[in-house]
Amino acid sequence: MKTVQVSIVTPNGPVYESDVEMVSTKASTGELGILPGHVPMVAPLQIGVVRLKNGGNTDLVAVTGGFLEVRPEKVTILAQAAESQSQIDIERAKEARTRAEHRINANKQEDVDFRRAELALKRAMNRINVYENRF
Repeated sequence: MKTVQVSIVTPNGPVYESDVEMVSTKASTGELGILPGHVPMVAPLQIGVVRLKNGGNTDLVAVTGGFLEVRPEKVTILAQAAESQSQIDIERAKEARTRAEHRINANKQEDVDFRRAELALKRAMNRINVYENRF
């Protein structure tokens, strides 16, 4: 089966590089499925999971937004932050979720940046869901 080269890169360096049969992720316009030979495009990504299918295996990478560039022979994801499923520190992600939930609940009582707390909660939940293979 045909494959497409995929690179997921953050400011800290590459997170994932491989040839895959299909890339599936969520852009701000909706769910995207990319196969080899896909029409060129650029799309902003939401906080979510990137599924990379090759044969019977699917690799999962949690991304915190960024951009997706598609060319017929290569897919590049430039993410603010990204972690493969095996790199996720689940305890740290659960602690981040708890902190974000406390900030959101404290929003009514204190001067808390609600949008920032909401994004922190989404990032933490995304990491937890990728780690636990729930998405």
